[in-house]
Amino acid sequence: MTMAAYIASLDGAAPAPDLSAPLAGLWWAAKGDWDQAHKIVQDDDSREAAWVHAYLHRVEGDLGNAGYWYRQAGQPAAKDSLQAEWERIAATLLGSKT
Repeated sequence: MTMAAYIASLDGAAPAPDLSAPLAGLWWAAKGDWDQAHKIVQDDDSREAAWVHAYLHRVEGDLGNAGYWYRQAGQPAAKDSLQAEWERIAATLLGSKT
């Protein structure tokens, strides 16, 4: 899936069934369903899911938990804007630079 296809999928009522848990978590976050986003990534033990989980906590202003999840993901704490981080996570997960 390309970044453009992923963004286009945000118009749907549910994420594509073949999305990884981290991408599905971002999808739900973009739709504004933070509870579902958290549930999806906390049930996945991948480093990518931990990175998305850290991002979700950062958006919510819960920097203590964000720091914990950044460490679990092996990622440095983000210093860029929330939008730039969302784009970086999505691009990395999609294997794309755009």
